[in-house]
Amino acid sequence: MNIRLQFALLATLALLACTDEHLPPLVASKLVITMPMAGSGMSAGYMVLTNNSDETITIDGFSSPQFAKVDLHETRIEDGIARMRPLNSIAIEAGDSLVFEKGGKHLMLMGAKENLEHVTLHLHAGDTLLLTVNTQPGTN
Repeated sequence: MNIRLQFALLATLALLACTDEHLPPLVASKLVITMPMAGSGMSAGYMVLTNNSDETITIDGFSSPQFAKVDLHETRIEDGIARMRPLNSIAIEAGDSLVFEKGGKHLMLMGAKENLEHVTLHLHAGDTLLLTVNTQPGTN
């Protein structure tokens, strides 16, 4: 059984074992990290973040041991032209989800450090580590 399938199965079983009151405050799903573009060492990251808590969760930093830098960006159409702008933080209201997708909010992962068999992504609020997720890079 491949590692992605094993991870998905374990994550599903863990979620089924939890009742609503025992869900983690922040959950990442549908995580995709693209393979770095040839010669650039740059990747993009997409996911859905769900806030299961009763309070707004603000994320103001992302990091990965496999990349020199991870930035949060948003693509917007301004005067008919797609423009990518950096964002300092994002807030996810209690009970809501935020989608990171092509043409919207997304991560830019820069300076790939090694052969990417997997990617670990850390989400931060200041000095506090909120969540760590792992995936295999793909081409989505």
